[in-house]
Amino acid sequence: MKKIKYIISVIGFLFYSIQINAQPTDIRYLNESPPGTTPKVFAPGKVSTENEFEFGAVFSNDNNTFYYGVEINGKAETRMMKFENGSWNQPVKILFHEVYNYNDPFLTPDNKKLFFISDRPLTGIGPKKDYDIWFIEQQDGKWSEPKNAGKNINSSKNEYYISFTKTGKIYFSSNREDHENKNNYDIYSSELKNGEFQPSIKSSPQINTAFYEADVFVAPDESYIVFAANRPGGLGSGDLYVSFRKQDGTWTSSKSLGNAINTETDDFCPYVTADGSYLFYASRGDIYWVSTDVIKKLR
Repeated sequence: MKKIKYIISVIGFLFYSIQINAQPTDIRYLNESPPGTTPKVFAPGKVSTENEFEFGAVFSNDNNTFYYGVEINGKAETRMMKFENGSWNQPVKILFHEVYNYNDPFLTPDNKKLFFISDRPLTGIGPKKDYDIWFIEQQDGKWSEPKNAGKNINSSKNEYYISFTKTGKIYFSSNREDHENKNNYDIYSSELKNGEFQPSIKSSPQINTAFYEADVFVAPDESYIVFAANRPGGLGSGDLYVSFRKQDGTWTSSKSLGNAINTETDDFCPYVTADGSYLFYASRGDIYWVSTDVIKKLR
């Protein structure tokens, strides 16, 4: 009888442990188990793979489409996954070329345009140029040809990474003022008025320094930004920082997200999901995600 009771006790303990440790999956995020405040590799084997370099993730507002960048042998392309007929399909290439790079995808607030960066020339023919910001849009169920974002956004130097507020204001980074080739990028923004981007404005010294600031995500209500920076005292070649907008419209001095997120390598490409729950970012050749509690605690 004691032996039977012992077996029952063990079975009960194992069942309880499984119940405690089991983490429900979320179909909106490729059936993955959501993370807490400890970062996890996103969709290992589906998106984050061993033999490719993945970065730059973004979901559509309805979470039915997922875009991300992949670098293979030094050349970047953009892929898409869709949720159809109750399941996520395999990734397909939507922006790729044998010569030019296409990466850093980001959707406009209405999800009708997909912005990205590319080193393709304006004509689409010829040698590679500096990186510009481009976009494609859905037309009769198909993607348009790439369109350049224009002179109020792009310069004769590099423009990287794109993010939008809910009003369509664009944030991005550029090395347009780096005249000594010190890899000094800064963060800029441009208001959208009557469908046209206005001349770009450099962000404040609370965000930009004499060092590298790039890869910026702005909250839809513009209440905070998360960006990548390489500064003295950092943990690696690129760390993630956050700055919050104050009531008077100015920004707080930026704070590092700390060693719970940042590593001794490069941590970049931040993106927060539309529901505000998860921070996605790139690190160590994969895409990671983590609860946005890591941001909220720094406010």
